[in-house]
Formats: sequence, C-alpha cells, structure tokens
Amino acid sequence: MPPKSRASFLPALILIATLLPLPASAQPVLHTDPLNLTPPVRQSLQLFYNLNFDAALKIQEQVAQQHPDNPMASNYVLTTIIFRELYNQDLLDTTYYAHNSFLTVKREVNVPQAARTRIEDLTNKVQHLTDAELAANPNDANALFARGYAKGMHAVFITLVDHSFVAAARQGLSARNDSEAALKIDPEYADAWMAIGIQRFAVASLPKFLRFMVGFMGVGGSKKDGLADLRKSAENGTVTPVESRTVLSLFLRHDGQYPAALEVQRGLQKEYPHNYIFCLEVANLTKDEGHGLDAIATYKQVIDEAAKPGYFVEPRLELAWFGMADTQRGYNMIKEAAFGYTQAAQQSDSSDWLRKRAELSAGQMYDLLHQRADAIHMYQQVLQPGGDQTQAEAAHKYLQTPYQGK
Repeated sequence: MPPKSRASFLPALILIATLLPLPASAQPVLHTDPLNLTPPVRQSLQLFYNLNFDAALKIQEQVAQQHPDNPMASNYVLTTIIFRELYNQDLLDTTYYAHNSFLTVKREVNVPQAARTRIEDLTNKVQHLTDAELAANPNDANALFARGYAKGMHAVFITLVDHSFVAAARQGLSARNDSEAALKIDPEYADAWMAIGIQRFAVASLPKFLRFMVGFMGVGGSKKDGLADLRKSAENGTVTPVESRTVLSLFLRHDGQYPAALEVQRGLQKEYPHNYIFCLEVANLTKDEGHGLDAIATYKQVIDEAAKPGYFVEPRLELAWFGMADTQRGYNMIKEAAFGYTQAAQQSDSSDWLRKRAELSAGQMYDLLHQRADAIHMYQQVLQPGGDQTQAEAAHKYLQTPYQGK
C-alpha cells in the first residue's frame, strides 16, 4: 500500500478499534456492580440521602423492572423501604442508640403489614438471585456483596423494629462472612468493609450475656478495627460511603468520641444540607459534647429551616423539639423545656412512643412550674389506652404525687 494510502487508512483503523469491545483481560476493573454507576441509580441515591424516599423509590422500582435478575436493583428498593419505615416510626432518632439502653427497652412499633411483607419478599429475592449466581460462579464478588448487603439491611430492620437481636446478630455475622469472601476475591472491593466494620464494632460492644445468647463468645470483635473498616468503605466505596460515615458517626458517639463524631457528621451535613437527620444529628452531638447552649441554637436553626417550604422533605419536628427540650431541661430552663416537650407531643406525625415520652416530660416540667392542672392533663394523655405503654407506670406515679425533680 502506498504511503499516502496507508496514512489515509490509519484514522479508519483507529475509529474501528475504538468501536470494538475490549477483550476481557483489558476491561476496566470496577470493584463494584456496573449497575451501581448508572445515572438513574446515582440520581436515586442522591434523593435517598436527602430523605426523599418516595422520589428515590420511584426511580429504583423502574431500575428493578429493567433489571429483574440483578440483586442490587432489588437491594436499592429494599433499603429505601426499610429506611422510610424507620423514619416514619421515629426510629432514626440516634439519641435512642447512643447507649446500650435500647437493648432492654421494648417499644411497640407498628409497621404496616404490607411494608413488612415487601421487605421480607425483597430480602428473599436477593437471597435467591445471589445463591443462583454463586452456584454458577462461586467467585462472583458482586453476588457475595449483594447478598451480604441484603442480610445487613434486614438485620437493621429486625433489630430496630422487632428487637430480634439474636436473629439480627447472626444475619450480621453472615453479612460479614459474605463481605470477607468478596474481599478475598477482589481486595479492592471497598464497599465490603462496611458490613465487616459494623459487625466487628457491634460484637465488641455487646454485653456479655447477649454475646453468650447469640453464640458470639468466640467471634472476634474489635471497636478499633471496626472503626478502621468503616473508614475504608467511607473513603473508597461506591455504594456505601454515606452509610459508612453515618454508622461511623453513631459508633463514635456511642463511645463518647464526640469531636471525631462531629467532624464526620458536619461533613455529611455539608454534603447533604437538606437531610433533616444529618442536620439534627449535629445538634445532638453538640449537646453530647457538653456545649448545650450551642446545641439549643442549632436545634432552633433546624426548626427554622424546617419552616422554609421545600427545605426538608417531611421533617420529623418532634425529634428536634424533644432534643432541644431535653437540653433546656439540663440547663434548668424549665419553662422553655415545657414548651418544647409540648410541641414534640403535638406533632401530628409523631410516633406514639415518642409522643408519650414527650407528654410525660412535659408533665414533669409543668409540675416544677407548679402548673398542676397542665401536668395532670399530660399524665392522663400518657395513660391513653393502646399503643406504647412504657411510660405508663411513671405517669400513674406522678398523678398521685407531683414530680419534684428527683
């Protein structure tokens, strides 16, 4: 071929080469399911992280219809349905989990049966799909991660809603095992570190009696290693960075590492300023760190922002009012605390559990203000039949004898 012809033919060869698929050995290694990188999925996750559950779910269900055999497509839907229910039940109030008391406090949670059924069906579907994939290819890291992710999400649900600690702990261990297997296949599969980190920290934090009940006495647990694992998934993961940072902040708070927890939480708030829970958690951590007056100002800011149309999606104001009232109570701002607890109790979307806690606390504040009629009214509200009854004994007590601040 003459030189001139070769020169003119070269661009055509380059064009053809760019259009041909790369050989398997030359394909880029994504260290994640390719579906996780698609625009619809990324868009849905942005909506999810701003607590716009319904909008996120609409996109995710379309993705699941288009990819019925991809377990991650079902995992997106599963996660959003679970966290929508937790949010609606005021179960994302992190103050509830800052200490181990939630392990012994049994609260009534009435998740609609339709939601429960959907959660179980989706969990089983992911299990079925991933089992089939792993039967065909035991070295499928994506399938291992997807199966572990579903188990982890289901464990969160049954822990917080049903207090099924033994079953949840075993699911958590199974999720860790799947994640460790994924990392053996692909050491750069960073998302897998989240389940490992959660399980390691949780096992190290469990009371001995619960570790014995679950059969975890010989299972390795380390808070230090768990936090390090969560930082790996937070920094390098594709699916789990936000979830890992959220859990990291909660675990740091659990251990009283408030400055470190605040640093993580403020980063989340900056990235997702319209996430009501992230903003609220900054106030909670500021309170826990011992800066109560700053915390009160932050709670007020959250409440003010919630009044702006569209700033938050369905903010659960009872959480902010209750947190601020608790802080004011600690500073002997009794009148302000009484108002805050009453506001928390009056929110139309408040869970029965939180409403009755707020009513009891409001009654106590009214007693300290010598407003006995208002106090009695609040105690009587606590004693309304049905729903949560964990505050009933205290309400009966203060109906007989006014609260004295002891």
